[in-house]
Amino acid sequence: MVLFIVAVIIFIIADIIIRVVVKKIREKNLREEREKALHVDLKVDYTNESKTLKRVEVKNPRAKILCVDDEPIILDSFRKILVLDGYSVDTVETGQEAIGLIQKHSYDFVFTDLKMPHMDGLEVTKAVKNLRPDIDVVIITGYATVETAVECMKYGAMDYVEKPFTENELLEFTKKLLIKREERIKSTIKPQVHITNVSNLLGLDSHGFGIPGGVFISNKHSWLAIEQEGKVKVGLDDFANKLIGKIDKIEFPNLGMKVQKDQILFTVYKGNRGIPFKSPISGKVIKVNNRLSEDLSQLEMSPYLEHWICILDADDLDSELPDLKIGKSAITLYQEDLEKLKTLHKKIRTSDEKGNYKPEEIVEIGEMGNVDDNSWERYIKEFFE
Repeated sequence: MVLFIVAVIIFIIADIIIRVVVKKIREKNLREEREKALHVDLKVDYTNESKTLKRVEVKNPRAKILCVDDEPIILDSFRKILVLDGYSVDTVETGQEAIGLIQKHSYDFVFTDLKMPHMDGLEVTKAVKNLRPDIDVVIITGYATVETAVECMKYGAMDYVEKPFTENELLEFTKKLLIKREERIKSTIKPQVHITNVSNLLGLDSHGFGIPGGVFISNKHSWLAIEQEGKVKVGLDDFANKLIGKIDKIEFPNLGMKVQKDQILFTVYKGNRGIPFKSPISGKVIKVNNRLSEDLSQLEMSPYLEHWICILDADDLDSELPDLKIGKSAITLYQEDLEKLKTLHKKIRTSDEKGNYKPEEIVEIGEMGNVDDNSWERYIKEFFE
């Protein structure tokens, strides 16, 4: 037994050592590959594109950067430091050349010196943001011109870096810029709403929502699936499920209960606070989902199909069904309510909460459980009434 334990420990240690060695070999090979790119690419003639253009491209770059400065020594530093860290870098010595290149190529960033003859950094900033607002501009400045660099930010520059800078300072600064850019891009991308089968709903994160094909959605966030002979399954939808998070109790309707459209059908509880869900149609309750009541954690996987809450015998399905959403109209409903949710966040979140807010997480799972009573009522009024 002791020998077995010793053997396992030796195996684990050996595995760790092998992983570390392999990682270092990969890093070494990658650095050598980038150093080779520096030597080879700089010998290529790009004068057909730009008189002073020097280009170094790497595989799977972290970002594509264009640097413009009238001091070749500064450009040499940018190329060497950034290329070895995994960025593709183009450099030119005039603002006019930079403007010509952004019209032909896609870059993530333009680093521009502030003080240059003929076309200075402020003019470059204005031109780039006018022609390619998707490109982020960064000002290269000396201490004496920091005030002017800040002025450039009024015209769309993202930030500025002071020269001279060390290798570590430039790398850390560029890394922060990249994170900032990625967060900004994510914040502008609308959450995805999927029309999908139920198996694909499992594991959706807070940036995505699922609606099974053939399921109707009400604007008060219950879902409806039509069974045979006019029988209708009803539950809460994925939007509601994510806002609420872990559900502590459901107040099911009584069997035989007659309900009119938009009357309260069931109530979902988070702690001691309830959210009333209104019936999407008129009818009589003929069954409740006792299996769900025994294990509400099933809803954390998916709120649809076998996780229905009750079944109604519909009274007037033909006239009431057109008020519900399906397919593209359901997606539109979700997107409209997500815009409402972002507006609500701005009104109710504290400055600390806004500071910790992740743009990609437009819906924080279970966020309703973290708000005060007044905000709780605002959620209900906005999305469930």
